[in-house]
Amino acid sequence: MPRDVRRVASLLLVGALTATLAASMPDDGRPDWRSPGLIGNGGWPFSRAAVPQEEAEGASYIPDSSVLALPGGKARLIPFGLDDPVTLPRDDPRVAEAVRADQAWLAEGVVPGMTPAEREAAGRALLDLRMLTLPNGASTASWYGSWNYMWPRDGAFTAAAFAVTGHGDDAQRVLYFLARAQDRSGLWAARYRPDGTAVADGRQVQLDSLGWVLWATWFLHQTAPQAANLDTLWPMVRRAADRAADSLRSDGLPPPSPDYWERSTSHEQAPHVATLGVCAPLLAGLRAAASLAAARGDNDEAQRWHRDAERLAQGVERRFGPYGYPRSPIAGGQLDSSVTFMAPPFAPSSPAVLTAVTKTGDRLRLPTGGVVPGEGYGASAAWTPETGLFALAAAASGDLTAAKGWLDWLIANRSTLGSFPEKVDDDGDQAGVAPLGWTSALVVLALTANQTVLPTPPA
Repeated sequence: MPRDVRRVASLLLVGALTATLAASMPDDGRPDWRSPGLIGNGGWPFSRAAVPQEEAEGASYIPDSSVLALPGGKARLIPFGLDDPVTLPRDDPRVAEAVRADQAWLAEGVVPGMTPAEREAAGRALLDLRMLTLPNGASTASWYGSWNYMWPRDGAFTAAAFAVTGHGDDAQRVLYFLARAQDRSGLWAARYRPDGTAVADGRQVQLDSLGWVLWATWFLHQTAPQAANLDTLWPMVRRAADRAADSLRSDGLPPPSPDYWERSTSHEQAPHVATLGVCAPLLAGLRAAASLAAARGDNDEAQRWHRDAERLAQGVERRFGPYGYPRSPIAGGQLDSSVTFMAPPFAPSSPAVLTAVTKTGDRLRLPTGGVVPGEGYGASAAWTPETGLFALAAAASGDLTAAKGWLDWLIANRSTLGSFPEKVDDDGDQAGVAPLGWTSALVVLALTANQTVLPTPPA
């Protein structure tokens, strides 16, 4: 009998006053969040610091590093062993040491991209993800205030980006953090402080995190099996998969829950039905869990989770399919970026889904080229994570022309230092904090998918 997720809401006071998508700009007159990027020391223990806008004037990163080259032969960085940035002559040995450390880390893996511009953007994204990921595996959405927290959703994508580019140990650290943070009920809080404590504000449980973490764990096992310690991660996988399976109701769908929009279900067009932003990640996660169980030889669990995934797949097809996979399964349902969660690399390719992805992308695209999250979201600026989702769906589905269009816009609309911001305004200026980890991970995944087939959980 399905468990009522609300029964455990009192055990997990979850959510975020300001979420990855719902984050609002600090209205305090300070430009702190407008930093165009980070500098770091590239080593252990790891340190990072934001670059003030005035310091970014005329500056650029030394290639393949997080060391900032300043005018006049200077460099700005955090030398090994220090916590705060310093300015040094560019020929100082500590500058070369930090640059070599960053370049060596990149060289341990693969920097995707078919052009120099793509490879430069991918390298910057990977280095930004590295600076956003702390030694304990907490990979924060960004560095500033309301973004300096780890969302399981964002962490899952960071782990996938690390895994597919040959940094499996970094991916594993992120998943270990999530395994330690997971509640015994199988659920995760909406976000965590970098020290691993949950942020408590009473917001509802977000079920989509179950699916995303399961998918990322399977993705690591597929792309970097030597780094995927399933014995250590298995208790997390089993709790999350059982929680996802037990949440399914008689119609095959989970109960209503906030998704990546992180807003109350009362604001949805169909408040009493789960959105596609919850159903699709859970479907990917259950399929991933079944595949992981089969790889371990746990046939009973593999078959059980596979049956549950089939129930959910049938429910999604029955409820969302007739309306073109909108956000809520009703006639006239508003289109939403979450349709990409039904496409590769999260689900096998389907002509109906790909048609819906194309239609939705066209509908949500702004004249400037990026997209808003969904119809009815109320955004005027373009959001880079959602644009990245369309880039990934196109690339993973083999539509390289469409993928190039989305990626070209993302690469052209980075911050002045080349990091991916959260949002871009009508003038093409940074309108949100940079770097944003979710966008960085999506760009890395999309550029990789342009060159190689990404694994998709089997149906």
